This record gives sequence, structure tokens and C-alpha cells, in this order.
Amino acid sequence: MQTITSRPYFLWDYDLSEADVQHILQGENETEKVWLMSRIVESARYEDVWKYITLAELRRMFPKLQLKPQVREAWAFALQVWAANDPHER
Repeated sequence: MQTITSRPYFLWDYDLSEADVQHILQGENETEKVWLMSRIVESARYEDVWKYITLAELRRMFPKLQLKPQVREAWAFALQVWAANDPHER
């Protein structure tokens, strides 16, 4: 179990705590938020992505995320499929 001060595994090369991550994601600095969301989408386990980012947030920020081409393609496809299967998004 991670404590609020521990470093999330997907940030192995940065000295940021769980509290820092939450602060960035809830903050107003879009540059930091884009960087962190990109890192989460690329490096966190799929099930952990949703502990940090909602689907609505991912949809809104996706065009701005700096992702490797294969990662972007996979997530873009997933977002497209989910949109097609969600009657609220039509």
C-alpha cells in the first residue's frame, strides 16, 4: 500500500510524492498537468490510469498529451471505440 508521501512507480526518475501528483493534477498549471498526464498514460498500468485521470479528463486533454506514436494510436483507438459504444456521446 502506497502512502501519500511515497513516489508513484511511474515516476521512477522524479522526486514527486503521491501528494505532489494529486496537487499537479488538481492544479491550474496546464503545462505540468499535460506532462504528468502524458507520463501516467504512457507509464502507469492501465488500471492505475483511472486512479489519477477520469475518462472525461483524458478526452479533454488528449490532443495536448505528448505521447509516443504507438501509445497515442492505441489510446486514440480506445477513445474512439468507447465513444461509439456510449449512447451519451452520440
